[in-house]
Amino acid sequence: MSSTDGPSLALPVTDPDLEARLRARMDEVEKALYAHVQSRFPFVTEAALHLMDAGGKRFRPLLVLLAAEAGDHPDADEVLTAACVVEITHLGSLYHDDVMDEAALRRGSESANARWDNHVAILTGDFLFAKSSELTALLGPDAVRIQAETFSRLVEGQILETVQPGPDDDPLAHYLEVVAGKTGSLIATSARYGARFGGASTEVEEALAAYGEIVGCAFQLSDDILDIASDSVESGKTPGTDLREGVPTLPVLMAAASTDPADARLLSLLSAPLTDDSLHAEALSLLRAHPAMDQARAYVVERATEAKARLSALPEGPVRAALEAFADAVATRSS
Repeated sequence: MSSTDGPSLALPVTDPDLEARLRARMDEVEKALYAHVQSRFPFVTEAALHLMDAGGKRFRPLLVLLAAEAGDHPDADEVLTAACVVEITHLGSLYHDDVMDEAALRRGSESANARWDNHVAILTGDFLFAKSSELTALLGPDAVRIQAETFSRLVEGQILETVQPGPDDDPLAHYLEVVAGKTGSLIATSARYGARFGGASTEVEEALAAYGEIVGCAFQLSDDILDIASDSVESGKTPGTDLREGVPTLPVLMAAASTDPADARLLSLLSAPLTDDSLHAEALSLLRAHPAMDQARAYVVERATEAKARLSALPEGPVRAALEAFADAVATRSS
């Protein structure tokens, strides 16, 4: 990575010229984001800026800008607008997520529902979705259609997360649908918007959208593995947080599918809430030693490899190299 001043980009860009362009454009995105979420009413503006001020990697708008570099006019105004659309949509979904999860913290800061209440958090999320829709309308009817389809998938994923799989359903397949809806859909649209409004060919647009969906899901699944495998110093959060809260994750679901009698104790622990510290620690220890961890890592590597294969439609160069490097980083961060 270059030594350019400023925080690290959310994607691994090693070409200094490309990095400089992306940094300059991300500065424009950041200023535009603050302008777009202003309300006539100071309290609404304060609530809408609450999570934006908490920071975040801005991965989705950066992917818009990087994908636009695959086209003939990456500096088009529509690219900047599209970058704001996906980030504001993402921010809106976080307000709703925190209500559903009854979360007290988000990005190290008090969540909106904890600072105010659920009503304010839900309506602020709605306000942000409305703002993203206003911006999408500036991009034309086809962008409106894409955004509507993306939003439908995102909400479907959120709803599926609250529903237990049926008796004949595969719990892992159900979970992967949740991840594809909640995470993969908007990252796919980020890459699609960048390619489209940056002037890339239809072939490149479709390749980048497919890449975004796959690598976005793989990134979330690698988080699942880190929740079990990493310590608090590495990850910045308490290990096994999802496990304690009963949130299904890739390695837990793979372990739960075991028919090996030697796993009876682990399966017993996973079948009940792990609110007791000693039982939680025991389950975490058993999971870390279980073959499901390597199985989950192998699955993430397969998805990252699949994502890279979609980039064959792009010419060799710094844009493709950055996207390939991100897929590689996803594959290795969980190992």
